[in-house]
Amino acid sequence: MTQKPLAPAALLDKSLRALHFIEDGLLSLLLTSLIALACTQILLRNVWDTGLVWIGPLLRYLVLWVGLLGALCATRTREHIAIDALGRLLSPPWRSCADVLTLAFSAGVCGTIAHHAARMVAFDRESGATAFGDVPVWILECAIPIAFGGMALRFGLRLVTSAVSAWRTHAAP
Repeated sequence: MTQKPLAPAALLDKSLRALHFIEDGLLSLLLTSLIALACTQILLRNVWDTGLVWIGPLLRYLVLWVGLLGALCATRTREHIAIDALGRLLSPPWRSCADVLTLAFSAGVCGTIAHHAARMVAFDRESGATAFGDVPVWILECAIPIAFGGMALRFGLRLVTSAVSAWRTHAAP
C-alpha cells in the first residue's frame, strides 16, 4: 500500500516541527556543553591547579551561540522582548496597524544585522583568522547571521499574516 503525499499545509507544518525540534535540540546540546566545559575548567583550576587553554575562548563563543539561538527560539514562541504599552491604549484597527509597523521594523532591523554579520563572517573567512588552535573564527561567528536571519524571516512571515489579518478584519465591506 502506497502512502498518499502530504498536502502543502501538512508538509509545511511537519517541516516546521522538525526545524523547531532541531533548534531546541541544538540549544540544549550547546547549553549542556557550556555548563560541562565551565565545570570542567573550574574543577581543573581549583583541584589540580591547571586548565585547558582553549576552554575560555570556546566558552565565549558558546555563550554567543546559546544567547542567539535562545533569541531565535523566543521569537518563535513570541516570548521575545516587546514594548506594547502603546498597543494597549489603541483601538483595535490602530493596534493592528501598530503591530504591522512594529513587525516591519523588527524584520528590517534583524535583516540588516544578518546582512552585515554575513559580510563580517565572509571577511573573517577570507582573512583566515583563528579563534583558538586551528579553529577558524568565521565558523564560530556564523551564529550571528544565522540567528538574525531566522529572526528576520520569522518577523517577516508574522508581518505578512498580521497585515492580511488586519486587512480582512478592518477592510470596508
